[in-house]
Amino acid sequence: MQVYDFHQGIWLIGHGRHELFPESNPFECLLVFLVTLKSHHRLVLSVGDLRDTREPASDLLEEAYRAQIEEAVRRESERRIQESHDPDEIARLEALSLVSLSKSESPDLVPALMARLGPVRAALDGHGGGLVVHDSSIESTTVGERLSLIIDLDGACVSCGAAPGTLKGIQDDLLMDPEVVEVRFNSGMLEWFDDLQREFVLKHGGVTFV
Repeated sequence: MQVYDFHQGIWLIGHGRHELFPESNPFECLLVFLVTLKSHHRLVLSVGDLRDTREPASDLLEEAYRAQIEEAVRRESERRIQESHDPDEIARLEALSLVSLSKSESPDLVPALMARLGPVRAALDGHGGGLVVHDSSIESTTVGERLSLIIDLDGACVSCGAAPGTLKGIQDDLLMDPEVVEVRFNSGMLEWFDDLQREFVLKHGGVTFV
């Protein structure tokens, strides 16, 4: 894996196949990749047999790069979100019950879901994208009613090569809300991807399509 300086517009190449992360919109594509990398701490795109023969020092160097870049991306994504969205409105949306919004079919449901996203929201905003609730249902659990979601994306995110990482980030962020019990994605999304992207998201994406 090659890592280039963030302030010059970091982008990564994994497996020698840069089409996974296009040169356009480098910040957004890097961001969603790092969201995936954070969720799969030991997952790195294959670089032949290098991982099997590396010395421990190489592992430490990889971790140092990952931590440094992740922190830089976190700060930059927070800055972009704060510039693009009213913090008071985000706080209002975060305080709303997702279960109640779903029951009432409130137009605030999607904005409230977006407000619960972390750094991956900067990637969605950068591509003019957003969440689309394809379907939702209320599940009765031992701790009360919980929301099950089937999500779509819109905007340029649907054709971005980094979309597999975007999906994982969305899923993980939404599941942090105690009212969300399940996040899945509309299987129609798989039609957006070329063969390489589809293979990657199905094997390593860590998300479920229905």
